[in-house]
Amino acid sequence: MTDQTIPGPALDRRRLLAGAAVLGAAALLPGAGRAQSGELVVSNWGGDWNQRIAQGFEEPAFAASAMRIIHDLAPVPERKAKLLAERRLPRSSVDVTWLSDADAYEMSAQGVLEALDMSRIPSAGHIIEKLRRPYFIPAAYGGVVLLYNPARIPQAPTSFADLWNPKYAGRVGIIDQLYFNYIYAAALSHGGSMGDVSKAFPALLEMKKQVQPRLYPSHQALAAAFKAEEIWISANYSARAIQWEKEGLPLRWSYPKEGAVAISFGAGIPKRARNVDGAYAYLEAMLQPRAMGAISLATSYAVATDNADVPVEDRKRLEFTADQIAKLNFVDYPYAAKSDAQWIEWWNKEFKA
Repeated sequence: MTDQTIPGPALDRRRLLAGAAVLGAAALLPGAGRAQSGELVVSNWGGDWNQRIAQGFEEPAFAASAMRIIHDLAPVPERKAKLLAERRLPRSSVDVTWLSDADAYEMSAQGVLEALDMSRIPSAGHIIEKLRRPYFIPAAYGGVVLLYNPARIPQAPTSFADLWNPKYAGRVGIIDQLYFNYIYAAALSHGGSMGDVSKAFPALLEMKKQVQPRLYPSHQALAAAFKAEEIWISANYSARAIQWEKEGLPLRWSYPKEGAVAISFGAGIPKRARNVDGAYAYLEAMLQPRAMGAISLATSYAVATDNADVPVEDRKRLEFTADQIAKLNFVDYPYAAKSDAQWIEWWNKEFKA
């Protein structure tokens, strides 16, 4: 397998080098990996997320394959716009697209994603029941929790409302691309719900006025801000907290009393994909126990299947407790799909202005 990127609309593209194979395609998917050939265009986020997926799963899974994976990397709004623009073309330029569960629902509702033929993905039966979708194969899941610097905030925060605490004025960090999660967090902590975020907008304007949060363009920028103690508190994915704590950043994570905002990440197949056989082989290879374990360990998210190869101690570190799982707040997909364009417009014009 060779690995390259193709131009996308928003980010500088990075060529990832194919590494030495530690696991051949035959070990993951007997015969199928070697049988596939040609190019497979995989749309994904850039940065360290794509690096972790490539190094933890794609390179070892397809190193012995004749199929060449080409990455099309960009933030999700640009990638969704591209998928929507190509709906009416004879062929899509993308064969596999990585999305969050909410984005996958939106793209399915817009007629972009295939209804998957699960007979071509035998391992789909191992997907955790709550995460199963007919158009989407989840690879990992987690939730949005509170991140904080224990040296600056000795008592762990207990609510998303702590992001509004005037004691932390100028020390609250927010990532631009996670606007929807801050809308959910504001709604949950100010009397709203996942199905009604109307109370989030005045609350976020109050946050802007009261604590003057610092806005960052990426996870990496937020991590650098924590490291420099430029910020003391934020809300972000549990996996990021686990990664950064392991890497020595001065932070811990706390589960909010409102419940974390649940999210899963995975992949689907756009309609009229050029390499449909390769796309199905990719999804099946992803669900193999060793691949799922590698994705979990590489990304610090909990596994989406019941047979992943993850050591017991790592499961304890990466997964929520039973009580925390029971309190997860799942996205109201139809509501989010209908509202997202308005949310991002408000975020850009009102909150960021």
